[in-house]
Amino acid sequence: MTSNSNGLPPRRQPSNASGNSGNKSGKGKAPKKKRMRAFFRVFLSLLVIGILVGGGYMYWLYNQVANTGIDKPVPPGMSATTKPLTMLLLGTDNRPETGTFLSDVVMVAALNPNTKTATVVSLPRDTRIQLDGYKSNKLNAYYPRFKTQEKTSGKKAEDQMKDMMGKYLGVDINYTTVLNFQAFRDAINAVGGVDVTVDKNMCYRDTADNTDINLKAGAQHLDGKEALDFVRYRKSNCKPKTAESNDFDRNKRQSQVMNAMLDQMKSLGGITKIGKVISAVDKNMTTDVESEQMKNFIATYWNISTADVHFTPVTGEWRSPYVYINESELANAKQALQDTLSGKVTASSPKE
Repeated sequence: MTSNSNGLPPRRQPSNASGNSGNKSGKGKAPKKKRMRAFFRVFLSLLVIGILVGGGYMYWLYNQVANTGIDKPVPPGMSATTKPLTMLLLGTDNRPETGTFLSDVVMVAALNPNTKTATVVSLPRDTRIQLDGYKSNKLNAYYPRFKTQEKTSGKKAEDQMKDMMGKYLGVDINYTTVLNFQAFRDAINAVGGVDVTVDKNMCYRDTADNTDINLKAGAQHLDGKEALDFVRYRKSNCKPKTAESNDFDRNKRQSQVMNAMLDQMKSLGGITKIGKVISAVDKNMTTDVESEQMKNFIATYWNISTADVHFTPVTGEWRSPYVYINESELANAKQALQDTLSGKVTASSPKE
């Protein structure tokens, strides 16, 4: 995988829970949610790769995704086997402990079946959105707001996010997929855990959402709960305190977990593990991708090279309570999506 940036700037101070009125159970907890956002880049990346990678066992995977997605026909001319498509990927902080819906990660992926390439643009959760037709707010506040408006607007929150992000990035977005905390835990457990090297002692406890991070430095095998703790860890409130982490530390840990999970999926019995991951994701996922289209994605992208999945995080300047986007990076990200869809981005090497 390639990346055009180093990721988000380090977070210096917490911000208020702007736009959080639609989350009754999350009232008053926004600063704590700051610590819970970064791991989604790992899992959403895995989602993209999980859709695109499947080895040569497509028939077996077809059976695994038979009940994944929505039971509707793929519109004429929209098959992923022939048409470049886009997908909005949302990672929410929703989990049994809180029931909240802040979209802590927002990504848009463009996939081209002719060039076998993909571009994934990610935006900071605190991005200040100023867009005609929308009240200015943090990016992560819109999804919960749209959720509360569903009954009065008559439009699903996922569709409203699709429209807004399409307008913001200048592309038509075809699909939306939403995942939560539990999906990450279950996916790690589905592959039997991951082997990582914990870079430092980590201790943080929060009875409000049952967080209990207690990891020791060194090489070890982590289950889903421990892996989530590993990528979430930001600072300590224990005695004695453990060293804090910044966004760059967490980015490294996210990559380590992602690579470890991919190693597990490629190991002996890995194909079965891929099926278990699909099942785990399905139980904690909301999507408007048709079941037949899921099969089309697998049939089309099963042999894509990870070098041809281009991750393009857009960064900016943190000035509480917002991230003010780097306009040059945003323009480049928009162009990268367009170039992938138009076929200007070519594969790094011929596919077998």
